[in-house]
Amino acid sequence: MINLKKTFEDFSNKKIIVVGDVMIDTYLKGSVNRISPEAPVPIVQFKSREHRLGGAANVALNIQALGAQPFICTIIGKDEDGDLFQRLINENKLSSRGILSYDDRVTTVKTRVLGNNQQLLRVDREDKTAINSLTEFALIERIKEIVTKEGIDAIIFQDYNKGVLTENLIKSVVDFANENNVITTVDPKKENFFTYSNVTLFKPNLKELQEGVDQFFDMPNKPLFLEAVSELKDRLAPKYTFITLSEHGVYMNFNEEDHFIPAHLRVIADVSGAGDTVISVATLCLTCGLPAKQIAEIANLAGGLVCEKIGVSTIDKEQLMSEVIAL
Repeated sequence: MINLKKTFEDFSNKKIIVVGDVMIDTYLKGSVNRISPEAPVPIVQFKSREHRLGGAANVALNIQALGAQPFICTIIGKDEDGDLFQRLINENKLSSRGILSYDDRVTTVKTRVLGNNQQLLRVDREDKTAINSLTEFALIERIKEIVTKEGIDAIIFQDYNKGVLTENLIKSVVDFANENNVITTVDPKKENFFTYSNVTLFKPNLKELQEGVDQFFDMPNKPLFLEAVSELKDRLAPKYTFITLSEHGVYMNFNEEDHFIPAHLRVIADVSGAGDTVISVATLCLTCGLPAKQIAEIANLAGGLVCEKIGVSTIDKEQLMSEVIAL
């Protein structure tokens, strides 16, 4: 029998690199009482502005919230938003060793306008072009340096198709990790989907799986779903195939064993950031040597818990542990 309490305690001994696209999530909040006379749009009476770390940085916050030590490895712009990002890193007591800034990059910011606690509009500022070869080389070297000096347990690839994760960077880091017995886990997007070969755990959601293999079907259609999974495994050969299925729960495949874990009944407030939490929890469970089915069950529960919160949020370790033990 696995001691789940000890597993959660062991998280504090783990060091995890999160490599990928980072961003700032900005929330402009106010109240709506009337429609503009200039156009048929609501007028938001501004009350507050909030900045949060997003993207791969939110994964790092989840890793930190679970007690482990994260290292973000990414590229940001030498701009005003880049300065804000660095301030947020410092305020959240995260390491900045793997964060490189360049004049030719734009720091990604997603600004959400909320009126009466409902999202009315989102404005994105970003540059999705791939980083150049010199920047790519510098980031690869920084990742290798941190792995070597810190004794990293796992590397998470958090891909938002914003240009940081290039084909060469992905292959170079995966090869280096495999040579050094470092676990690799992936939260993919469509563009690099089939670049992540020979990773430890590959975690798309259902939409990303369908886009990746170019098959579209309704769930639960297990025959077509398993056919898509089979194609994914043939082309990528991950040790663990872990797919989030929204209201249908999650699926885990390891050593030809299929596990379908149903979703927990939750009051869903916001699904933003749920995938960040799921990959964080799954990765830490993997570093602790948990069986595949338990990894899926715990990560599935964690994803449901953060969906009860408004906005991009991190997991509460004590709440997750108590619910896992109760189940």
